[in-house]
Amino acid sequence: MIVLTTLNARYAHAAFGLRYLLANLGPLKDRAAIVEFDINQRPVDMLETLLAKNPKIVGIGVYIWNVAPATQLVADLKRLRPDVIVILGGPEVSHETEQQEICQLADFVITGEADLAFADLCEKLINGQRPLQKIIPAELPEFQHKAADAIGGLQRTIQLPYDLYNDDDVAHRVIYVEASRGCPFKCEFCLSSLDVPVRNVPLDDFLSHMDRLLKRGVNRFKFVDRTFNLNLNIGKAILQFFLERYRSGLFLHFEMIPDRLPDALRDLIKRFPPAGLQFEVGVQTFNEDVAKLISRRQDNDKLANNLKFLREETGVHVHADLVVGLPGEDMTSFARGFDRLVAMRPQEIQVGMLKRLRGTPIARHDIEWGMIYSPHAPYEILQTKLIDFLTMQRLRRLGRYWDLIANSGNFLQTTPLLWRDKSPFETFLKLSDWLFAKSGKTHAISLQNLAEGLFEFLTEQQNGTKQEVAAAIWQDYQHGGRSDRPAFLAPYVEPADTRASVSQRKAVPSRQARHLAQP
Repeated sequence: MIVLTTLNARYAHAAFGLRYLLANLGPLKDRAAIVEFDINQRPVDMLETLLAKNPKIVGIGVYIWNVAPATQLVADLKRLRPDVIVILGGPEVSHETEQQEICQLADFVITGEADLAFADLCEKLINGQRPLQKIIPAELPEFQHKAADAIGGLQRTIQLPYDLYNDDDVAHRVIYVEASRGCPFKCEFCLSSLDVPVRNVPLDDFLSHMDRLLKRGVNRFKFVDRTFNLNLNIGKAILQFFLERYRSGLFLHFEMIPDRLPDALRDLIKRFPPAGLQFEVGVQTFNEDVAKLISRRQDNDKLANNLKFLREETGVHVHADLVVGLPGEDMTSFARGFDRLVAMRPQEIQVGMLKRLRGTPIARHDIEWGMIYSPHAPYEILQTKLIDFLTMQRLRRLGRYWDLIANSGNFLQTTPLLWRDKSPFETFLKLSDWLFAKSGKTHAISLQNLAEGLFEFLTEQQNGTKQEVAAAIWQDYQHGGRSDRPAFLAPYVEPADTRASVSQRKAVPSRQARHLAQP
């Protein structure tokens, strides 16, 4: 018995990689099963579930978010059943394997894209042929047949995994899909920069699978392609395909190159209804010197024009990423970039901390720029030559509070009151410092406590009028369908019951739905 397993970040995230491995097991497919967990489960309980399958081989997908509990799981498994062969794969164990405890514990580690290499290894092991090498580099698999060299015939190609999403996945989980792999860019902080070349799934085959998923009732598709809009013809074909089959509740998530949005794509994008599309836009930095330092190519003027188009002429939900702690970027530079991005009005801005992912060349800047990272996953930046640890902590909290307040869509009318003619960065950093001093926490804050904190800050720290601030907070509160008027608002607003208004937005994912009324 071959058991394929991993620890997902949460139940709603189906393990895309495991389904690829199972789809490509060939004759061994009937002797294999997927067993998924999430990181909130105890490793000892996962162990019990795995051993109940009486496996001969256990393949484990290892990622930055699960490496710590996965290490414990492997250690306990090998103590109880040293005869079980443990094979690791995934981005977290594809580089620097000699430094990782989990790699030392396992029998084999497949580095790179293991879609075909895992099947080859399992076949050898079941036939009693144990490879001598522990670390097995996978050859780069292809989605389409390519002529091999003189000794070879045709190269094996990847089988697509979409029929392995079961009815429970369709009903309750995110359905991940990909039309391509790899990235043509070389941003030094990103693992995708190591994926060369970009390979496209045969379009007809891919769309045929998408059609089957649609007919099974899938409404929410998350494309994991790093560069959805790299190939104009493929991007157009995919958008046209879903547009022709659009129905209420259909939601598509794409990652896009921020400075590439030709008219042919714009024309299709404009035809989707509000919140039918979500684009994840990797801005990362507006500092051109920093971008050059980390080998990032980006035309900021074209980026600004594209975001202006998306916000003013389409219903796309824009999620933009900005990175804290890049080499060469100081507080002033980051503040300018943050304010510039806020002015472009994406619905969400993810303020993310720089991570030193294993294998990425960002490490070459460590000495020159005083880059100090946590040695533990997710390997976030702690300090640089230009931003000390305590300042980095303030920025970390700013990102968390921004997510709770601005990104959540719970305070659409209230958030702009924070800065008006002031710097959004400076004002929100002040709010962040104030909230943390008052509460001492950045998690487990109730919506009502957050609303009351905003009311107090705006009226006592920013000199806002209580009537105006209360009206904005109450409007936001009702926008989410809540009618339980908080006590602190009672002296300033009348009670209301707006629960029925929520039904108009039920077809859209809740977070995106809250932004639909944003001006």
